[in-house]
Amino acid sequence: MAKATFNGVVIAETDQYESVEGNVYFPPSAIKAEYFKPSDYHTTCGWKGVASYYHIEVNGETIANGAWYYPQAKERAKNIENYVAFWKGKGVTIEA
Repeated sequence: MAKATFNGVVIAETDQYESVEGNVYFPPSAIKAEYFKPSDYHTTCGWKGVASYYHIEVNGETIANGAWYYPQAKERAKNIENYVAFWKGKGVTIEA
C-alpha cells in the first residue's frame, strides 16, 4: 500500500504503484482529483519524456508544481505513463 498526504489529508492511495528513481508513482485512479489543479509547467527527462505538472491544493495551502506525470512516456517508461509522483521535501508525505 502507498499513501500520499498533504496538510493532514490523504491525496492519493493505492496498492498498485510503481517505484522509479526513488519516487513512488501513483496510478491516475489513485489520486483524489479535487486536490490537483493543472499547471502550465513542463520538464523533460531524457529517458521518460516530457513531464506535465499539477499544483496541489488542500485546505487553503498550495504546493506549486508539487506533482508530475508523463502523459506520453517514452518506451522505457511506459509503466509510469500518466502515473503521478510528488516532489520530495515540499510538504507531501509518502508512505510505501
